[in-house]
Amino acid sequence: MSTASLSEVCKESVFSTFFKNHAKPLRNFLLYKYGNEDQAEDMAQEAFIKLWQNCASVPLEKAKSYLYTIANNSSLNQIAHQKVVLNYENNFSGMDRTNQNPEYLLEEKEFKSKLLNAIENLNETQRVAFLMHRIDGKKYSEIAEELAISVKAVEKRIHLALVQLRKEINI
Repeated sequence: MSTASLSEVCKESVFSTFFKNHAKPLRNFLLYKYGNEDQAEDMAQEAFIKLWQNCASVPLEKAKSYLYTIANNSSLNQIAHQKVVLNYENNFSGMDRTNQNPEYLLEEKEFKSKLLNAIENLNETQRVAFLMHRIDGKKYSEIAEELAISVKAVEKRIHLALVQLRKEINI
């Protein structure tokens, strides 16, 4: 290849024509491949910038291949980076809890302790019905069937449990 064909891409008129002919198809390729319109637009622009920066070393015949390769690799790198970010967020989400106000954490711990003590102080029938409903997520009818009592009895036990808990916890 001659040096004239190597530097053809560097001519503004040639590059401009090349851009007009390939910008939309490249953007669509990236959009269809990765499904994000903004990312596709950005990656297409970055690919053309890199082509312009390396125009002296890219022959016009290989410019399209070079462009698509750069765009594809940039998108794959960005996706890999997003995976790393998501992994980090998922693995270190517990750090947010330690940034809470220590006073709030202490109050939360005290409330939890009060609640557990109050639940322990309920009579057995109230405690069983309350925990089956709140912890196991059972409906009143399911609790009534399991305990062989009426639904009204379940309602009464849970109501009395809530009244007792409110008194002890001072809500």
